[in-house]
Amino acid sequence: MNGLHRPRARLRALAASLCTAALGAALLGVAGTAPAGASPTATAPAAEAAPAAAGDKVVGYFTNWGVYDRNYHVKNIETSGSADKLTHINYAFGNVQGGKCTIGDSYADYEKAYTADQAVDGVADTWDQELRGNFNQLRKLKKLHPDLKVIWSFGGWSWSGGFGEAAQNPAAFAESCHSLVEDPRWADVFDGIDIDWEYPNACGLTCDTSGRDAYGNLLSALRSEFGDDSLITSAITADGSDGGKIDAVDYAGAATYLDWYNPMTYDFFGAFAAQGPTAPHSPLTSYPGIPTEGFHTDAAISKLRELGVPAGKLLLGIGFYGRGWTGVTQSEPGGTATGAAPGTYEAGIEDYKVLKNSCPATGTVAGTAYAHCGTNWWSYDTPATIGTKMDYKAEQGLGGTFFWELSGDTADGELIRAIN
Repeated sequence: MNGLHRPRARLRALAASLCTAALGAALLGVAGTAPAGASPTATAPAAEAAPAAAGDKVVGYFTNWGVYDRNYHVKNIETSGSADKLTHINYAFGNVQGGKCTIGDSYADYEKAYTADQAVDGVADTWDQELRGNFNQLRKLKKLHPDLKVIWSFGGWSWSGGFGEAAQNPAAFAESCHSLVEDPRWADVFDGIDIDWEYPNACGLTCDTSGRDAYGNLLSALRSEFGDDSLITSAITADGSDGGKIDAVDYAGAATYLDWYNPMTYDFFGAFAAQGPTAPHSPLTSYPGIPTEGFHTDAAISKLRELGVPAGKLLLGIGFYGRGWTGVTQSEPGGTATGAAPGTYEAGIEDYKVLKNSCPATGTVAGTAYAHCGTNWWSYDTPATIGTKMDYKAEQGLGGTFFWELSGDTADGELIRAIN
């Protein structure tokens, strides 16, 4: 479709560490250290406050391009049982062009006609109805699940380049986004906006030089425009390395304007490094031989918390897919490879629902699973490793869980059940 495959986006963004480092040397100068502990006169260290109870948000991404080759529709959210387990859906993506929020795919979003057997409620679209497509199907899904919220996500890997221009006039950007999200044709469908800028003041598909405060200024303008009754969230980097992407932005200050962050705690490693070493794309913790220190979930969560982001405003990210290499002889992580393993839609990437049968897990490392079958080597989360990550979420008192994305799960929602 439009080159908007998010798992690839996040991984390549992390792989752009050389670009980020060069940019960071010119732009950053952030110490990134935690405040000092007890005063010199203290006779004993102060007791650490117990973490707050973990939140129960479960946020799943639904991609507008999934209705094409993937043949995944809003009705599948219902028939899989996932709708009952979700608290929020992130609808991906809207575009960012000319400093404004714009439609991503008008046909998929609100023009495509659904037949009775394809529709959430079994009622076919008519030729003259005002709203069709995914938006209308999401409206029907919300009627069946009144507590379910839908958030419109803008940007993503391919469409993040427009945020730099948007940051030059945050008020105008925010006004355009509010007008689009609250368009009378679908205002009842959406409960807020999500900003997926990959990456502010750092490198993704392109390198942004808008400055350390541009991201926060943009979110501040959105909060002023949308008010307190709308949800405002943001998918952010999970690069917890020293001098990495987290250090490029005042994420603690910007958190004031947000309901929560979605740190993309996956896509740390993959076959974009074609020769390996093989490594799990979503390690929960570090492990001996990890290719890059700071590229794991705990590093990102710990750094964001140390900088002052409340734990309740951080959601734990899960990938409903795997990343893999071929030409691998070593079963354990750290082996060499000859390239990306074959994938249904893209080399090096495959849905969990396929991998659980085609290449079942043969081991675990750092809280996630890996599989060696023939000459292919894959890493992905399973219901068991998701359980481990949910324990971590509870220990940290995080606000909930989000995942990319719904179509990667089994037809009966095996992975989302593990989250719940």
